[in-house]
Amino acid sequence: MSYTQTETAPRSEIRALQNERLRETVRHAYDNVAFYRDELDAAGVSPDDIQTVDDIRQLPFTTKEDFRAEYPDGLFAVDDADVCRIHASSGTTGKPKIVSYTDEDVAVWSEVVARSLAAAGVEPGDTVQNGYGYGLFTGGLGLHYGIEELGATVIPIGGGQTQRQVELLQDLESDALSCTPSYSLYLAETAAEMGIDVADLPVSTVIFGAEPCTNPMREEIEDRLGVTGIDIYGLSEIIGPGVSVECHDAQDGLHIWEDHFYPEVVDPTTGEPLPEGEEGELVLTTLSKEALPVLRYRTGDLTTLTTEKCACGRTMVRMDNVTGRADDLIIVRGVNLYPSEIEDVVLEFDSVAPYYRIDLYREDNLDRLELTIEHETDSEADRNELRDRILTRLENVLSFTPDELELVDPGSIERTEVGKVKRVYDHR
Repeated sequence: MSYTQTETAPRSEIRALQNERLRETVRHAYDNVAFYRDELDAAGVSPDDIQTVDDIRQLPFTTKEDFRAEYPDGLFAVDDADVCRIHASSGTTGKPKIVSYTDEDVAVWSEVVARSLAAAGVEPGDTVQNGYGYGLFTGGLGLHYGIEELGATVIPIGGGQTQRQVELLQDLESDALSCTPSYSLYLAETAAEMGIDVADLPVSTVIFGAEPCTNPMREEIEDRLGVTGIDIYGLSEIIGPGVSVECHDAQDGLHIWEDHFYPEVVDPTTGEPLPEGEEGELVLTTLSKEALPVLRYRTGDLTTLTTEKCACGRTMVRMDNVTGRADDLIIVRGVNLYPSEIEDVVLEFDSVAPYYRIDLYREDNLDRLELTIEHETDSEADRNELRDRILTRLENVLSFTPDELELVDPGSIERTEVGKVKRVYDHR
């Protein structure tokens, strides 16, 4: 069952709403954000030129570099007195990206997260254990407000405290868990060390996000925890979690709430829009943000779009699970690779655990890639034979063989309890 009627509205009705909101957003950004006024003037575009979403290609892109250049509040479109909330990205490189919200923005955010939870199968009265970090990161409070908006009960434990997480899942009989995909596997591992089979707990749904999750990784999560795994997507620059989500009924792509966020897919190199179904970089435009309207934001996330009606009845466009990021591309001796492609191959093997790391070095002006993979705890497979099979599969699928592949004991690779997992370590 959908949370709002808009989710199943005819495409013509959705398009009419998008056209109206896009006009308002462009005018709002032009009148109240000097950065956008300068960008549109430089491009020779007037807000009056943008009448429908077909005109959106006339608008310049917004990038993460623009957020950092306008740090801290150069992209804000309202007075400080109208801002009720400020969040920020992790800021792993350079300045963090500062984002702001009005009361109405928070209301919209709560509503789209509630929609997402409902699509994921969470119902009013359910108990949701929220394992996302609270604070400047948008994950914790974003899910928190949406859970309450839906009418469910929230356990605001945040990230970390893994043994306590397991105990609360057991003692409070949580129906759903929200966290990163890597953390859900670590939680299952910790539960096993405590003598608890997490698959026996009442939790039936894990809503995961903040990291790319390949299909083999999803299968690991569903198998180890005995749950349905639902992918939720969002990013701070647009609003936070709640931009799109898989539905529990079909698990066939993520429904983008396109009455609030208009999606495009473009060629990562040229920026040219790509046809439906072709993979490229996701670009999003906010359609209802007051404090921080964003025009054509290049997310860096690689995906495809489809407008085919979903089996669940929702008519809004769906994006495929993010396969990686345009800036995550690894180039080693002329071969282009994404970490997710390596993960897909590695997790085909039952004898390896879902933990790996990629180390990049440069020796004598040549790039070198070393791959470290954990051996599965209960596996009796010969490590040398397993190593040879993985190397052969990597060569057959990706036409690439790492310079070194090491199989290590279970628990050897560092776990991430708080924040996003790190897979690639570039020492070059």
